[in-house]
Amino acid sequence: MSTSIAPRVAEVTRHTHETKIRVALNLDGSGQAKLNTGIGFFDHMLDQVARHGLIDLEIDCQGDLHIDGHHTVEDVGITLGQAVAKAVGDKRGIRRYGHAYVPLDEALSRVVIDFSGRPGLHMHVPFTAGMIGGFDTQLAFEFFQGFANHALVTLHIDNLKGVNAHHQCETVFKAFARALRAALELDPRSAGVIPSTKGSL
Repeated sequence: MSTSIAPRVAEVTRHTHETKIRVALNLDGSGQAKLNTGIGFFDHMLDQVARHGLIDLEIDCQGDLHIDGHHTVEDVGITLGQAVAKAVGDKRGIRRYGHAYVPLDEALSRVVIDFSGRPGLHMHVPFTAGMIGGFDTQLAFEFFQGFANHALVTLHIDNLKGVNAHHQCETVFKAFARALRAALELDPRSAGVIPSTKGSL
């Protein structure tokens, strides 16, 4: 007898005086993405999350870009984290942990994630440039901080090698996507089981 698994989908909206955001996702998708944040390079990075995480992802954000990109990038991280937490539910049957190393030419990054229920970000990425197109590289930290806090994950991000800032950032986002995909994968040996000795995450 087959056991049906509820679709792992979610839609979250966030409206503040600084941003208006809608995120919709399917954790068991094929990597399709519809992205509009107003920051071209950030859309490119979010596309990596969808494509390499095999997550169908729609993000629409109207932010106060006349100021800068800070609120847009941070709030997208927050809203994406909320959507992932909603879609994953009580985490029964997931592998929980995921890690990935991703190279791009001279750059190499490692991301490790734990759906622990305890938010934490440890990130070391010595960007070699302050801007990549219209994207302030300092905001990568703000994105992942928002995501970790609201997806309730522990996240370790390290850029191990890199000279080109575009390559550094892209390897980080691709490794994040691959680690996320691994952690969220359903483990047939632990079907219906919460992966913790505590019995909850």
